[in-house]
Amino acid sequence: MPEALEPGIYGEFEALVCEHNVAPHVPVFSTPSLVMICERAAINAVTPHLAADQTTVGYEVHVRHLAATPIGKYVRARAELAEVNGNKLTFRVEAHDDEKKVGEGTHKRAVVRKSFGEQR
Repeated sequence: MPEALEPGIYGEFEALVCEHNVAPHVPVFSTPSLVMICERAAINAVTPHLAADQTTVGYEVHVRHLAATPIGKYVRARAELAEVNGNKLTFRVEAHDDEKKVGEGTHKRAVVRKSFGEQR
């Protein structure tokens, strides 16, 4: 496991709320889209610290969607690495629009080899 994968590193990911990421029949940011930006933030946190033959795969998500964000606003997710246990990584995730916190929770990923998903 790369030594740089220590608690405290973080990543972010931002999305513009548009017709492609809203809930069916309601023009607000969807929960699956919220989960996706939290996952992308976690990926952004660790990718620079991995070896060339490594990647991460998600295996657990616990996210509460706290508030709606309408079309035209941005939502930014932040994932902070909270725990490293072998090849397993636990992140605290939060998402905010320009007015409020819209989501929070945890996300877990595992570091694996890019070829065939073999554990390292």
